[in-house]
Amino acid sequence: MHLSRRLPVVFVLLCSAIAYAQSKPGVLAADEVKRVTPSSYFFAGQSAPVQIRNSSGFRTADNKLVLVGLVDTSGYAADVQQKYQGFFITEVKLKVGDADIAPGQYGFGFSKDGKFMVLDAGANEVASISSNRDDKLARPVPLKMMADGDLYKLYAGRNWVTVKPQ
Repeated sequence: MHLSRRLPVVFVLLCSAIAYAQSKPGVLAADEVKRVTPSSYFFAGQSAPVQIRNSSGFRTADNKLVLVGLVDTSGYAADVQQKYQGFFITEVKLKVGDADIAPGQYGFGFSKDGKFMVLDAGANEVASISSNRDDKLARPVPLKMMADGDLYKLYAGRNWVTVKPQ
């Protein structure tokens, strides 16, 4: 076969391989997080800029996304800032700690008393889950998602909760 006829076939195969690699289940790569994360997020009557560098997520086996990220809450009232730190978007039903979370878009925050709070867009509490603390974590970062068997751990610094697709 002539080289000019092989190039389209090679191109199609390469594109298919890239598409397959991008849709693998598991924690999202940084470039994919940048591609799918919103630049701002609406919550409690305001729109806040998203901190892309402090965003993460994972893809389920059926190609659904779960995304989390920190936002700039400097324009929010102090009482909202205390419980709202970021966005939580899920395309699938989740078990977060011991709470069931339906597909949707939420705000979240880790409280000083060790709770992980999930809030609807109006800042109403949907769930309050006891978080865990990892004092042995070598390099805590503001936010990250890690795979742990068939579930994920959402870390905010040393605090974390389990997130499991249903």
